[in-house]
Amino acid sequence: MKHFTLKALATGVLLSLGATSASAAECIAPANPGGGWDFTCRQIGKILYDIGQVDNPVQITNMAGGGGGLAYSHVVNERNDDPELIVAASQATATRLAQNAFGGATADQVRFVGAIGADPGVIVVANDSPFQSLRDMVEAIKADPSSVAFAGGSAAGGFDHLKVLMVLQDAGFTDITAVRYIGVDGGADAITQTIGGFTQGMTGDMSEVVGFVQNGDVRVLAVLTQDRVPGFEDIPTAVEQGFDVVAVNWRGLYVPKDISDEVFQDWAAKLQAVADSAEWAEAMEANGLAPFTLVGDEFQSWVDDVIADTAELSREIGVIQ
Repeated sequence: MKHFTLKALATGVLLSLGATSASAAECIAPANPGGGWDFTCRQIGKILYDIGQVDNPVQITNMAGGGGGLAYSHVVNERNDDPELIVAASQATATRLAQNAFGGATADQVRFVGAIGADPGVIVVANDSPFQSLRDMVEAIKADPSSVAFAGGSAAGGFDHLKVLMVLQDAGFTDITAVRYIGVDGGADAITQTIGGFTQGMTGDMSEVVGFVQNGDVRVLAVLTQDRVPGFEDIPTAVEQGFDVVAVNWRGLYVPKDISDEVFQDWAAKLQAVADSAEWAEAMEANGLAPFTLVGDEFQSWVDDVIADTAELSREIGVIQ
Protein backbone atom coordinates (compact mmCIF):
# COMPACT_ATOMS: atom_id res chain seq x y z
CA MET A 1 0.00 0.00 0.00
CA LYS A 2 1.69 3.18 -1.19
CA HIS A 3 -1.09 5.69 -0.68
CA PHE A 4 -2.83 6.85 2.45
CA THR A 5 -5.56 9.08 1.10
CA LEU A 6 -8.92 10.38 2.23
CA LYS A 7 -11.79 8.19 1.17
CA ALA A 8 -14.71 9.61 -0.75
CA LEU A 9 -16.75 11.72 1.65
CA ALA A 10 -20.40 12.67 1.79
CA THR A 11 -20.47 16.25 3.00
CA GLY A 12 -24.17 17.02 2.92
CA VAL A 13 -24.86 16.34 6.55
CA LEU A 14 -27.95 18.15 7.80
CA LEU A 15 -27.90 18.98 11.49
CA SER A 16 -30.20 20.88 13.81
CA LEU A 17 -28.92 24.18 15.14
CA GLY A 18 -31.45 24.23 17.91
CA ALA A 19 -29.57 22.07 20.40
CA THR A 20 -28.21 23.21 23.71
CA SER A 21 -25.51 25.86 23.35
CA ALA A 22 -22.06 25.38 24.79
CA SER A 23 -21.45 28.98 25.86
CA ALA A 24 -18.24 28.68 27.91
CA ALA A 25 -16.28 26.38 25.69
CA GLU A 26 -12.76 25.08 26.19
CA CYS A 27 -10.60 23.51 23.49
CA ILE A 28 -7.70 21.28 24.55
CA ALA A 29 -4.73 21.20 22.18
CA PRO A 30 -2.80 18.01 23.09
CA ALA A 31 0.58 19.61 22.28
CA ASN A 32 2.65 22.70 22.94
CA PRO A 33 1.77 26.03 21.27
CA GLY A 34 2.65 26.27 17.60
CA GLY A 35 1.78 22.80 16.33
CA GLY A 36 -1.10 21.44 14.28
CA TRP A 37 -3.40 20.65 17.20
CA ASP A 38 -2.76 24.12 18.63
CA PHE A 39 -3.63 25.58 15.21
CA THR A 40 -6.87 23.58 15.15
CA CYS A 41 -7.99 24.83 18.55
CA ARG A 42 -7.02 28.44 17.99
CA GLN A 43 -8.47 28.79 14.50
CA ILE A 44 -11.71 26.91 15.14
CA GLY A 45 -12.09 28.51 18.57
CA LYS A 46 -11.66 32.02 17.19
CA ILE A 47 -14.07 31.47 14.32
CA LEU A 48 -16.70 29.87 16.57
CA TYR A 49 -16.76 33.13 18.53
CA ASP A 50 -16.41 35.45 15.53
CA ILE A 51 -19.43 33.97 13.75
CA GLY A 52 -21.55 33.83 16.91
CA GLN A 53 -21.63 30.09 17.49
CA VAL A 54 -20.48 30.52 21.11
CA ASP A 55 -21.30 33.35 23.48
CA ASN A 56 -17.80 33.81 24.89
CA PRO A 57 -14.26 33.41 23.52
CA VAL A 58 -13.14 29.79 23.54
CA GLN A 59 -10.49 29.05 26.16
CA ILE A 60 -7.44 27.28 24.71
CA THR A 61 -5.58 24.82 26.93
CA ASN A 62 -2.29 23.27 25.79
CA MET A 63 -1.85 19.82 27.31
CA ALA A 64 1.26 18.23 25.81
CA GLY A 65 2.35 14.74 26.74
CA GLY A 66 2.42 11.22 25.39
CA GLY A 67 1.76 12.30 21.81
CA GLY A 68 -1.79 13.27 22.79
CA GLY A 69 -2.20 10.49 25.32
CA LEU A 70 -2.19 12.80 28.34
CA ALA A 71 -5.09 14.84 27.02
CA TYR A 72 -6.95 11.69 25.95
CA SER A 73 -6.59 10.20 29.43
CA HIS A 74 -7.64 13.49 31.02
CA VAL A 75 -10.84 13.61 29.00
CA VAL A 76 -11.71 9.93 29.49
CA ASN A 77 -10.97 9.76 33.19
CA GLU A 78 -11.81 13.24 34.49
CA ARG A 79 -14.15 15.06 32.08
CA ASN A 80 -16.04 12.41 30.19
CA ASP A 81 -19.40 14.18 30.53
CA ASP A 82 -18.26 17.81 30.13
CA PRO A 83 -20.60 19.41 27.54
CA GLU A 84 -18.37 22.45 27.07
CA LEU A 85 -15.18 20.62 26.13
CA ILE A 86 -13.78 20.01 22.65
CA VAL A 87 -10.38 18.51 21.86
CA ALA A 88 -8.22 18.92 18.75
CA ALA A 89 -7.74 15.68 16.82
CA SER A 90 -6.22 14.53 13.55
CA GLN A 91 -4.99 11.50 11.67
CA ALA A 92 -2.21 11.40 14.28
CA THR A 93 -4.87 10.72 16.92
CA ALA A 94 -6.35 7.90 14.86
CA THR A 95 -2.89 6.45 14.23
CA ARG A 96 -2.05 6.30 17.92
CA LEU A 97 -5.35 4.65 18.71
CA ALA A 98 -4.83 2.16 15.88
CA GLN A 99 -1.41 1.27 17.27
CA ASN A 100 -2.53 1.08 20.93
CA ALA A 101 -0.17 3.93 21.76
CA PHE A 102 -2.42 5.38 24.47
CA GLY A 103 -1.85 2.60 26.98
CA GLY A 104 -4.91 0.53 26.18
CA ALA A 105 -7.23 3.44 25.43
CA THR A 106 -9.64 2.86 22.56
CA ALA A 107 -11.41 5.11 20.09
CA ASP A 108 -14.85 4.33 21.54
CA GLN A 109 -13.97 6.11 24.80
CA VAL A 110 -14.66 9.49 23.17
CA ARG A 111 -16.90 10.73 20.35
CA PHE A 112 -15.35 12.10 17.18
CA VAL A 113 -17.52 15.07 16.25
CA GLY A 114 -16.08 16.29 12.97
CA ALA A 115 -13.24 17.31 10.70
CA ILE A 116 -13.18 20.40 8.47
CA GLY A 117 -9.82 20.43 6.74
CA ALA A 118 -7.05 18.19 5.46
CA ASP A 119 -3.49 19.21 6.25
CA PRO A 120 -1.01 18.04 3.60
CA GLY A 121 2.00 16.13 4.87
CA VAL A 122 5.41 17.73 4.31
CA ILE A 123 9.08 16.82 4.61
CA VAL A 124 11.17 19.82 5.62
CA VAL A 125 14.83 20.74 6.09
CA ALA A 126 16.59 23.74 7.57
CA ASN A 127 17.19 26.54 5.09
CA ASP A 128 20.94 25.85 5.04
CA SER A 129 20.54 22.09 4.50
CA PRO A 130 22.63 20.54 1.71
CA PHE A 131 19.56 18.60 0.54
CA GLN A 132 17.98 20.41 -2.40
CA SER A 133 15.36 17.79 -3.22
CA LEU A 134 13.57 14.83 -1.69
CA ARG A 135 15.63 12.61 -3.97
CA ASP A 136 18.85 14.01 -2.43
CA MET A 137 17.63 13.12 1.06
CA VAL A 138 16.44 9.63 0.09
CA GLU A 139 19.71 8.79 -1.63
CA ALA A 140 21.65 9.93 1.46
CA ILE A 141 19.56 7.66 3.68
CA LYS A 142 19.98 4.71 1.33
CA ALA A 143 23.75 5.24 1.36
CA ASP A 144 23.98 5.70 5.15
CA PRO A 145 20.77 5.53 7.22
CA SER A 146 22.56 6.91 10.28
CA SER A 147 23.38 10.15 8.45
CA VAL A 148 19.82 11.52 8.50
CA ALA A 149 17.56 11.85 11.54
CA PHE A 150 13.99 13.16 11.50
CA ALA A 151 11.92 14.98 14.11
CA GLY A 152 8.14 14.84 14.09
CA GLY A 153 5.21 15.77 16.28
CA SER A 154 4.04 12.17 16.62
CA ALA A 155 5.56 9.39 18.66
CA ALA A 156 7.72 6.76 16.99
CA GLY A 157 5.44 4.76 14.71
CA GLY A 158 2.96 7.63 14.53
CA PHE A 159 1.67 9.30 11.38
CA ASP A 160 4.59 11.71 11.01
CA HIS A 161 6.97 8.77 11.27
CA LEU A 162 4.90 6.77 8.79
CA LYS A 163 5.17 9.52 6.17
CA VAL A 164 8.95 9.12 5.95
CA LEU A 165 8.76 5.34 5.95
CA MET A 166 6.22 5.38 3.12
CA VAL A 167 8.55 7.49 0.96
CA LEU A 168 11.54 5.26 1.70
CA GLN A 169 9.52 2.11 1.09
CA ASP A 170 8.46 3.47 -2.29
CA ALA A 171 12.15 4.16 -3.05
CA GLY A 172 12.99 0.51 -2.45
CA PHE A 173 14.54 0.98 0.99
CA THR A 174 13.61 -1.96 3.22
CA ASP A 175 15.64 -1.51 6.42
CA ILE A 176 13.06 0.75 8.04
CA THR A 177 14.29 0.03 11.58
CA ALA A 178 17.51 1.84 10.67
CA VAL A 179 15.68 5.12 10.01
CA ARG A 180 16.34 7.58 12.83
CA TYR A 181 13.23 9.36 14.13
CA ILE A 182 12.65 11.50 17.23
CA GLY A 183 9.08 12.07 18.35
CA VAL A 184 8.44 15.37 20.17
CA ASP A 185 5.36 17.17 21.46
CA GLY A 186 4.13 18.99 18.40
CA GLY A 187 5.30 20.35 15.08
CA ALA A 188 6.84 23.51 16.54
CA ASP A 189 9.19 21.45 18.70
CA ALA A 190 10.07 19.30 15.68
CA ILE A 191 10.91 22.38 13.61
CA THR A 192 13.11 23.68 16.43
CA GLN A 193 15.05 20.41 16.46
CA THR A 194 15.69 20.73 12.73
CA ILE A 195 16.56 24.42 12.67
CA GLY A 196 18.94 23.81 15.58
CA GLY A 197 20.73 21.05 13.68
CA PHE A 198 19.76 18.28 16.07
CA THR A 199 17.97 16.52 13.21
CA GLN A 200 18.46 16.77 9.46
CA GLY A 201 14.77 16.74 8.59
CA MET A 202 11.30 17.41 9.95
CA THR A 203 8.20 15.45 9.00
CA GLY A 204 4.85 17.01 9.74
CA ASP A 205 1.99 18.99 8.24
CA MET A 206 1.80 22.13 6.12
CA SER A 207 0.05 24.23 8.78
CA GLU A 208 2.89 23.54 11.20
CA VAL A 209 5.58 24.94 8.91
CA VAL A 210 4.00 27.88 7.06
CA GLY A 211 5.32 30.55 9.43
CA PHE A 212 8.81 29.05 9.47
CA VAL A 213 8.83 28.89 5.67
CA GLN A 214 7.75 32.50 5.41
CA ASN A 215 10.50 33.52 7.85
CA GLY A 216 13.11 31.69 5.78
CA ASP A 217 13.99 29.25 8.56
CA VAL A 218 13.17 26.08 6.61
CA ARG A 219 12.60 24.72 3.12
CA VAL A 220 9.92 22.18 2.19
CA LEU A 221 11.46 19.43 0.09
CA ALA A 222 8.10 17.88 -0.73
CA VAL A 223 4.40 18.12 -0.02
CA LEU A 224 2.67 14.73 0.17
CA THR A 225 -0.34 15.51 -2.00
CA GLN A 226 -1.28 14.38 -5.48
CA ASP A 227 -1.08 17.94 -6.82
CA ARG A 228 0.64 21.10 -5.62
CA VAL A 229 -1.21 22.95 -2.87
CA PRO A 230 -3.03 26.16 -3.90
CA GLY A 231 -1.16 29.14 -2.50
CA PHE A 232 2.05 27.10 -2.24
CA GLU A 233 2.60 26.27 -5.89
CA ASP A 234 6.37 26.61 -5.57
CA ILE A 235 6.57 23.52 -3.34
CA PRO A 236 6.94 20.28 -5.36
CA THR A 237 5.03 17.12 -4.54
CA ALA A 238 6.73 13.85 -3.72
CA VAL A 239 4.81 12.35 -6.64
CA GLU A 240 6.40 14.64 -9.20
CA GLN A 241 9.82 13.81 -7.74
CA GLY A 242 9.25 10.14 -8.43
CA PHE A 243 7.80 8.92 -5.12
CA ASP A 244 4.26 7.54 -5.38
CA VAL A 245 3.17 8.64 -1.91
CA VAL A 246 0.20 10.75 -0.80
CA ALA A 247 -0.40 11.41 2.92
CA VAL A 248 -2.70 14.05 4.36
CA ASN A 249 -3.76 14.74 7.93
CA TRP A 250 -7.41 15.57 8.63
CA ARG A 251 -8.04 18.29 11.19
CA GLY A 252 -10.98 17.98 13.56
CA LEU A 253 -12.30 17.52 17.06
CA TYR A 254 -13.45 14.90 19.53
CA VAL A 255 -15.70 15.41 22.54
CA PRO A 256 -16.32 13.46 25.76
CA LYS A 257 -18.21 10.20 25.30
CA ASP A 258 -20.89 10.72 27.93
CA ILE A 259 -22.28 14.03 26.73
CA SER A 260 -25.87 13.88 25.51
CA ASP A 261 -26.75 13.22 21.89
CA GLU A 262 -28.26 16.72 21.81
CA VAL A 263 -24.98 18.32 22.83
CA PHE A 264 -23.03 16.13 20.40
CA GLN A 265 -25.26 17.20 17.51
CA ASP A 266 -24.99 20.83 18.59
CA TRP A 267 -21.18 20.66 18.45
CA ALA A 268 -21.42 19.00 15.04
CA ALA A 269 -23.67 21.82 13.81
CA LYS A 270 -21.31 24.46 15.17
CA LEU A 271 -18.36 22.81 13.46
CA GLN A 272 -20.35 22.68 10.21
CA ALA A 273 -21.01 26.41 10.57
CA VAL A 274 -17.27 27.04 10.89
CA ALA A 275 -16.61 24.91 7.81
CA ASP A 276 -19.16 26.94 5.82
CA SER A 277 -17.77 30.33 6.90
CA ALA A 278 -15.68 32.73 4.83
CA GLU A 279 -13.35 32.99 7.82
CA TRP A 280 -12.49 29.29 7.65
CA ALA A 281 -11.98 29.45 3.88
CA GLU A 282 -9.44 32.23 4.44
CA ALA A 283 -7.72 30.27 7.22
CA MET A 284 -7.42 27.20 4.99
CA GLU A 285 -5.90 29.17 2.13
CA ALA A 286 -3.45 30.96 4.42
CA ASN A 287 -2.28 27.69 5.98
CA GLY A 288 -2.27 25.33 3.02
CA LEU A 289 -5.27 23.21 4.06
CA ALA A 290 -7.36 21.26 1.59
CA PRO A 291 -11.18 21.32 1.90
CA PHE A 292 -12.60 18.38 3.85
CA THR A 293 -15.88 18.49 5.78
CA LEU A 294 -17.48 15.58 7.58
CA VAL A 295 -19.34 15.99 10.87
CA GLY A 296 -21.59 14.16 13.29
CA ASP A 297 -22.35 10.44 13.35
CA GLU A 298 -21.05 9.98 9.81
CA PHE A 299 -17.65 11.25 10.85
CA GLN A 300 -17.55 8.87 13.83
CA SER A 301 -18.16 5.93 11.49
CA TRP A 302 -15.52 7.21 9.08
CA VAL A 303 -12.94 7.47 11.88
CA ASP A 304 -13.57 3.84 12.78
CA ASP A 305 -12.71 2.91 9.19
CA VAL A 306 -9.63 5.14 9.20
CA ILE A 307 -8.31 3.44 12.32
CA ALA A 308 -8.72 0.04 10.66
CA ASP A 309 -6.92 1.31 7.54
CA THR A 310 -4.10 2.77 9.61
CA ALA A 311 -3.57 -0.50 11.46
CA GLU A 312 -3.35 -2.30 8.11
CA LEU A 313 -0.78 0.18 6.79
CA SER A 314 1.25 -0.04 9.99
CA ARG A 315 1.42 -3.82 9.71
CA GLU A 316 2.36 -3.60 6.03
CA ILE A 317 5.46 -1.52 6.73
CA GLY A 318 6.33 -3.40 9.91
CA VAL A 319 5.54 -0.78 12.55
CA ILE A 320 3.15 -3.13 14.38
CA GLN A 321 2.63 -6.88 14.19
